[in-house]
Parts: sequence; C-alpha cells; structure tokens
Amino acid sequence: MKQPELGRKISELRKAKGLTQEELVERCNISVRTIQRIEAGEVTPRSYTVKTIMAALECDMRLIADKKQNSIESLISWVKQALLLDIDENKPAEFLTKQLNLAWIFGILYFILGFFEAAADYFRSESEEMIFGVTGYVIIKLSVLITFVIFQRGFILIGGLYKNYLLKIISVIWIFGISMLLVYDVATVFYDAIEQKFVLGAAAVTFGAIGIVYGFSLARLEPAIGIIAKWAGIFEAIAGCFFITIVLFFIGHILLIPAELLEIIILFKVIEIVKLKQTEYN
Repeated sequence: MKQPELGRKISELRKAKGLTQEELVERCNISVRTIQRIEAGEVTPRSYTVKTIMAALECDMRLIADKKQNSIESLISWVKQALLLDIDENKPAEFLTKQLNLAWIFGILYFILGFFEAAADYFRSESEEMIFGVTGYVIIKLSVLITFVIFQRGFILIGGLYKNYLLKIISVIWIFGISMLLVYDVATVFYDAIEQKFVLGAAAVTFGAIGIVYGFSLARLEPAIGIIAKWAGIFEAIAGCFFITIVLFFIGHILLIPAELLEIIILFKVIEIVKLKQTEYN
C-alpha cells in the first residue's frame, strides 16, 4: 500500500485499538514525529518500520498490503494448491490415494489422446489437413493439456512424498512447457504466428533436455519404488536424447509410449505403498 493510503490505514488501525500516537510510540519505539509524518502521508516508511508498527498494533501485514499484491499472492496460492505444491505429505492416506488415483486415470486418458493428437499434428503438418476439423483439433489439444496436468500432478505429489525435489520441480516445468506449446498450437489455427517448424524444432530441443532431467529424477525413485522407476527413467532420458536431435524426434515419441505406461504403473505402486504404510500405522 502506498502513501497517503498507508498513513490513513495505520491511523485507522491505531484508533480502532484505542491508542494515541504517544501510546503507539511507547510500543514500537519510533518517534512521535515519525508516526505523525507517516499518518499524514508525508513520508514513505521503510518496510521494517511498517512491520514494527503493525506488530505494535497486533495487526496482520495483509491489512495494508497492496490489492494488486494480494491478488497476485492469491493466484500464486491457488496455483500451488492446484498443482499440489503446497500439500502436506503427512495428510491422511485417503487424500493422497485419491490424488494418485486421479493421476493414473488421467494418465491413461492422456496416453490414449496422444495417438489422436499425433495423427492430428501429422496431417496438419504434412498436408495442412484438419482431419478432425478445427473444433475437434482444439478439443483434442485442450483435453491433452488437462489430462497431462492432472497426470503430472501425481508426480509432483510423489516428489514431495519421497523428498525427490528434482522430480517435483521438473514436473512443474513440464506442465508449464507443455501448456505453452499447446496454447501455441491452438493459437496458430486462428492467427498467423512464427514459422511453426522453427517453433517445433526449438520445442523438441527444450523438451528433450527436460525429458533427460525428468528421466534422471524418475530413476532416483528406484530405492523406494523398485526397478520400474529406473526403466521409466531410462526410457524418458533416451527419448529426450532423440528429441534433441530434432530429425529423430519421431523415435523419441515411440520411446515415450513405454515410458508413459511405466509411469502409470509407478502411480499404482505408490498407491499400494501409501495404503500399506497406513495399515502398518493403524
């Protein structure tokens, strides 16, 4: 909050507490003249001074936060909750298994939709033909985005459960990257954009690098989940290497088939482990 609104708000909070300026000074050890100038809007106090005054008034700093900042903080909080970034991994097993069940179900849907997406992209690229129509193309892309996000949320949760923060971070990067690419794909249907082959080439290199790191992070789950995590990681990493070459990206797509199937199995495996631990705890 900026001046003079900040000064007026502090004055209102002080009066609501039934304090004079002198009494507030005694609580926060700031000169009367400083308090007067702040409340009059004559000076902009340092953040430390504002925190000291608010602590003396026993008020939450959010009461004087900028509305725009509050909106941004609310959005960030919502994103964290939606992506399970702010989830306490010690939540009841029912909550964790519910999220993981959603992840594998949407993982299967994402896997199936991938074949439709690949066909749509192939014909659009090779013959500029929309085999599913414009509406169908947009629906497929949006469906792929939604299913991928919910599928990947499962691995954000797994990263938290097993303190595999690399997996947690790279899963978020995956979501962000795929979201940008799919939004671009849909936008190019309606608007002229940067040469599509250039963008797809850059995306192949970027996602190839992400895939290698993602594969490594999956492989790190082997001690907790078993060799299936190692193989999922190997397929992801090798697929990433082919994507980086650009010309051999189609081999990368083929290798992602077993990788995604193994990742769905990993979600099943973690559900079993969570349930087992809950049973032992009880």
